[in-house]
Amino acid sequence: MAKERGPYACGLDAAVDVVGGKWKPMILWALHAGRTLRFGELKRHIPAVSEKVLIQQLRELESDGIVHREVYREVPPKVEYSLTDLGQSLNAALLPLGLWGDQHMRQIVACKEGKPSNAA
Repeated sequence: MAKERGPYACGLDAAVDVVGGKWKPMILWALHAGRTLRFGELKRHIPAVSEKVLIQQLRELESDGIVHREVYREVPPKVEYSLTDLGQSLNAALLPLGLWGDQHMRQIVACKEGKPSNAA
């Protein structure tokens, strides 16, 4: 579950606490546009994440009120994940960050590889 923290210093501190980490933004992106996905479908959208970490991240997002987990009592068990209204508003806030990443991806990769880049 998400770690309980004291008062936040600012709104950015609160937002980063909820969405921080490598996989949470990827989970949010996979669930964008009102999409509802089962665990296996989420795993296929984010193949590099381990099942253990994906479960942990989903639990934290659920405890923070970002992701809704629906359990269907059938055999075999069926579980679906979707964004809550709070999660959809967070995803909308992340959209400009994703667009920035798309626009500057080549420059970011070049810098990480130690190569100069002329991209603006």
